[in-house]
Amino acid sequence: MIFGNINQEKTYEFLPENVKACFKYVKEYDLLNYEKGTHKIDGDNLYVNVAEYTTVKREERFWEAHKAYLDIHILVKGEETIDINFIENMKLGEYKEADDFLPMEGDMQASVTLKPGDFLICYPEDAHRTGVIATKVSDLKKGIFKVKI
Repeated sequence: MIFGNINQEKTYEFLPENVKACFKYVKEYDLLNYEKGTHKIDGDNLYVNVAEYTTVKREERFWEAHKAYLDIHILVKGEETIDINFIENMKLGEYKEADDFLPMEGDMQASVTLKPGDFLICYPEDAHRTGVIATKVSDLKKGIFKVKI
């Protein structure tokens, strides 16, 4: 996983172009005005799921990972903690290929707190639990970019 901010362009020059395209997209388009749901950018190769929700206690959230897509969470409003671990440390559920969703259970190894402009890139081996309260309950909006592997 990689945690950073979309405004640190020089730091992330090494990333593939299709990942940097997500950062560029957020700068060029105002996701705050997007409706919730899926918005295609390059067909099934690259799209963004715009999500809006309120953060809750970690016990109320679930762990997940994905095999077919990178998950790039870019926050545009609010504050959110995302718990992270590696899938080999977790008890894996049954992979749902149609949804590219691998549920799991386990403990967090670390966490990151996202504020507007921050991102977290999750690779297939990265377990993540989103929507956790950071400093206080927060209404958030973010783009979850899906980059086909």
